[in-house]
Amino acid sequence: MPRKIVDIRNRPAFLHDFYGARRGTPDFEAAKWLNGRTGSKNIEHFTRSQTEQGYIDEIQDAGITTAVVIGRDTPAIQNDNDEIASLVARHAQLVGAGSVDPHRLGAAGAIAEAERAVKTLGLKAINLEPGFGTPARHFDDPLLLPLYDALQDWKIPVFLMTGPTTPNLTYNNPDSIGRVARAFPQLQIAVHHGAWPRVAEIMGVAFRYANVTLVPDMYVFQPGSSLYVEAGNGALEDQIAFGSSHPFRAMAQSIEDYTRLGFRDSVLEKIFATNATRLLGLEE
Repeated sequence: MPRKIVDIRNRPAFLHDFYGARRGTPDFEAAKWLNGRTGSKNIEHFTRSQTEQGYIDEIQDAGITTAVVIGRDTPAIQNDNDEIASLVARHAQLVGAGSVDPHRLGAAGAIAEAERAVKTLGLKAINLEPGFGTPARHFDDPLLLPLYDALQDWKIPVFLMTGPTTPNLTYNNPDSIGRVARAFPQLQIAVHHGAWPRVAEIMGVAFRYANVTLVPDMYVFQPGSSLYVEAGNGALEDQIAFGSSHPFRAMAQSIEDYTRLGFRDSVLEKIFATNATRLLGLEE
């Protein structure tokens, strides 16, 4: 087992009903369902993180060195960046990623809030979910380009939300990620959920553009995931990072399951820590 583990996709249940904050709600049942689909042995494990102390205890028990708490800013889910910053400031094991919705805030407003999030609040990345917006947008939509340009200048990575839960899978498109990577070659792009199920296509993008890091998180345990392993043991060993996707998969189980996927030990060291540490500038 690697000595250091950075979980680059993590959220506590108490952060939002969508994460299973309250038993007896439709969101709670949806969280259980998704845990079942992604292979959690205990589909109610996330109830431990309904309290802040329970969440921290679970991180420690899993052996996670650093957990990256990701905020969201979509029409359905909004986590105030101040809330994320306050949470991570209370615990040395946590760092935060802020989020902005350029449609809601406008291009200039999104840049201003992103700048506040990273320069004033100390958050380490900005999370974007254009496929979940109203209206939904592709990753290379013109509205997003000024924000990418600003993040590139600030040397702050962008987290892009992909995957099969995108309401319209048209917007889970690796092609548009490739166009962003080409247009902003110094912008570090982390592709959360690894664009699954379009695995081969996102592999082609990451192969071509070294500024793209794949975070397949809970979908690495789904059909087709062997391509992530093949790529990690080959050309993309520096471009894959571990995420548990808690609360939708158990932390400790995800770590254990990752070690059995077939990654070489030297590659696992990079996936569990080195790649995320470099991406987020945590060396300092």
